[in-house]
Amino acid sequence: MRDVNADSDSRSIPKTRTPGSASVLNRVAVPAGVLAAVAGAFAYVGTVDPNQPGHYPVCPLYRLTGLYCPGCGGLRSAHEFIHGDFLAALQDNAIAVVGYLAFTVVWTVWVVRAARGRPVRIELGGGRLWTLGALVLVFTVVRNLPFGGWLHP
Repeated sequence: MRDVNADSDSRSIPKTRTPGSASVLNRVAVPAGVLAAVAGAFAYVGTVDPNQPGHYPVCPLYRLTGLYCPGCGGLRSAHEFIHGDFLAALQDNAIAVVGYLAFTVVWTVWVVRAARGRPVRIELGGGRLWTLGALVLVFTVVRNLPFGGWLHP
């Protein structure tokens, strides 16, 4: 004779969830969202030309002082980069182009590590951050000097 309660008990035990494609999709959802936001921003800049006046605000530092900040020319650089004119993108803002490439590398590492279930840890440390800051400062100073005209946007 069968015990009816034994069958119903075995059916009510929740099964453990095995890692599958749903969990991988959950882990890469945030990097995918970031990529969608960046792609949307690049698509907008690619279609709305920053070289045409009236579409984007003027840099406040440039407007007040006539000096180029490290970000001046970044929108023009993105526009040229999207359209495949990499030399013009470098001339408009070389640091921005390096930033686009760095974002690509960091995002790829982020997605791979997230898909594998590993945390992303990017620890630059004090020395590297100071070096990065010094490079941005040198870039900013040189592009505002007479011999740095090739770095003007």
